[in-house]
Amino acid sequence: MLNERNKAAQDETVKQRRVTEVCFIQVNSPGPGVSNYSNQLILRGILRSPQVTCKAASAVLVKTLRFVKNVPCFRELPEDDQLMLIRSGWAPLLVLGLAQDRVDFETTETVEPSMLQRILTGLPDRQSEPVLAGQSRGAAPGVSIADIEAIKAFLKKCWSVDISTKEYAYLKGAVLFNPDVEGLRCLHYIQSLRREAHQALNEHVRLIHREDTTRFAKLLIALSMLRTISPLVVAQLFFRPVIGSVNIEDVLMEMFYGK
Repeated sequence: MLNERNKAAQDETVKQRRVTEVCFIQVNSPGPGVSNYSNQLILRGILRSPQVTCKAASAVLVKTLRFVKNVPCFRELPEDDQLMLIRSGWAPLLVLGLAQDRVDFETTETVEPSMLQRILTGLPDRQSEPVLAGQSRGAAPGVSIADIEAIKAFLKKCWSVDISTKEYAYLKGAVLFNPDVEGLRCLHYIQSLRREAHQALNEHVRLIHREDTTRFAKLLIALSMLRTISPLVVAQLFFRPVIGSVNIEDVLMEMFYGK
């Protein structure tokens, strides 16, 4: 009993020391210090209707992988290159598919407690919580509001341009054949495939939209917005409510290769 009391007293002493340290840092910091503290209250978002949105995202993922399978140039690549391109491209291809199928979604905001709030309320540190596959230690549920806004901005950009089916296909080709992936065996061939995708897109735009001289540039801007979206964010937002701690890449390999 005495040992338990001593341990409880030691734990309380450590807790108070941590509170004192945090408060000392905040009180003794200049103006920007206060701002830094408020920045610890991170706004995050989770899907408002996860069952509906995750089902739609899963359907788009199936379509996306079917599209990739049906690209002859892709299946001619060595399997190692195929794996690396799928791992690097599945998320932007999925978001492109969401835009093409006009899948919209709503989120609900949550606030991630700051370090001080966790200490005062007795909440465990994120660092001590279990780590899910593909997720860094200390990660909170949901994704940041900034990441959600980036995805929504891309979707709105695509819908405002009113991208056609052929244009989506060329954009997917440009995303899939990514020569920036490290370790590719057929690097030069993949570079040529991306150039062909861009050229085909440009020729299509000039033929169909002759009066719109800025359309090709708008499509390239959409591509640049797409490249800023993190695969971890896509997995966390659209698939974690369904697959939990399962690694999304394992799911992709199972769906694509059946292994």
